[in-house]
Amino acid sequence: MDHIEIIGFTAAFLTTAAFLPQVYKTWNTKDVSGLSLPMLSMFLIGIILWLIYAFYIHSPSMIAANVITIGSSFLLIYFKIKYNKR
Repeated sequence: MDHIEIIGFTAAFLTTAAFLPQVYKTWNTKDVSGLSLPMLSMFLIGIILWLIYAFYIHSPSMIAANVITIGSSFLLIYFKIKYNKR
């Protein structure tokens, strides 16, 4: 593994890990009032496109980060739909 890929994995870990406390907090509190479904949807589409790009350029760090972030995004969208007060 070269130095650039190590930087990529470090960036992937930090940006992905930064997203996880929001998932955990939303899961615990069931409070989705601060989440925007359009924003989450656009974010998810963007991450899916980044994942496609990561496979295209063969970047393991980008693939790992985007797979985890897609899972987190799906969870937040699920919580938003399930716990949204109508």
